[in-house]
Amino acid sequence: MRIPGAISFLIASLCLAGCTSTAGIDALDLQKPSSETTSSVIRPPAPIAAAPAARGNRAARAELAPMSGNGPGEKTRPFGLAEEEETGVFAAPDVPDPQVPDVGGLPVEPAALVSPPKLLTRAAPAMLAGPLTRYGFRDAKPINFGKGSPRHLAVHGVDVSRWQGNVNWDKLRVQGANFAYIKATDGGDHLDPMFMKNWRNADAAGLKRGAYHFFYWCRTAGEQADWFIRNVPRVEGALPPVIDVEWNGESSCKRRPSREKVLEKMQVFMDKLERHYGQRPIIYTAPDFYRDNLRGEFLDYPFWVRAVARHPSKVYPDRKWLFWQYSGSGLSHGVTGRIDLNVFHGDERQWRNWAGGRQTVADAD
Repeated sequence: MRIPGAISFLIASLCLAGCTSTAGIDALDLQKPSSETTSSVIRPPAPIAAAPAARGNRAARAELAPMSGNGPGEKTRPFGLAEEEETGVFAAPDVPDPQVPDVGGLPVEPAALVSPPKLLTRAAPAMLAGPLTRYGFRDAKPINFGKGSPRHLAVHGVDVSRWQGNVNWDKLRVQGANFAYIKATDGGDHLDPMFMKNWRNADAAGLKRGAYHFFYWCRTAGEQADWFIRNVPRVEGALPPVIDVEWNGESSCKRRPSREKVLEKMQVFMDKLERHYGQRPIIYTAPDFYRDNLRGEFLDYPFWVRAVARHPSKVYPDRKWLFWQYSGSGLSHGVTGRIDLNVFHGDERQWRNWAGGRQTVADAD
């Protein structure tokens, strides 16, 4: 049967387009702006000194509106377990120096912590209850970070998802987990089946908790923000929400938008979350994605960086960071298998001020 030329062209275009088999129509619509905007949040002046040769943040002018989505069978790798570009020779763990040294050439200063979200209620914020627990984790693939070892920093934590199974939060707490970021959502229709259980149990064990969203480049930013808001409680004392942005080769969404589109979509998503939770979202990223899209961008946002072979100062030069994911191979009595290990960039006083005294939600939407 002959197929008219116009229809043949349309079918061929659909087959060659981006993400998944259902994303073809979107590929024909790349230049159309969406109705999503980012003008709903008024930002204060950037609280961080700008990095050299940095470009300012972009207000979203148009939002890519793909048709494809991550279906119920979507397969996503565990958070933070992809190998990154930097390589290093695994070495025996370093012995903590009795004197706390300069951290990789970046002394811990208030400016390095990124100004936390402004206080949105008049009530005096409650401070963190209970003492910190000190580092007690083991690592299946220990790295010698030298003077910049994360062990020299006071506040360690973990991030978890369904891949950790049933977590014993009390044991994690005893071994040194003071905070936990918990996988909540993917894209616009997937909820981590362990989220609510982990969310409740982490809090019951005394950890500061927050939720993260794995961002899909084949869904609109607005619907992803709505999905996260629908599933993550808005509670006082929770850590700021996190947007996890990285390239994921195991996803059915193979799209890699332009740098400009990436920044626009991120801004739409983060604006919606900031307006709802009253907290500026944290950006989690990995080296290759950072190099392609985020260098010099979002200078007034806190960053959570992955660097499992070298210190962040080597992997993300000139970037201030708030959290450092330094291992994807941590071992704990609280989980079966491996777990991601993280550290806060500051001392105990700075942690208490940031996590206990600033994370207050607004009185109303």
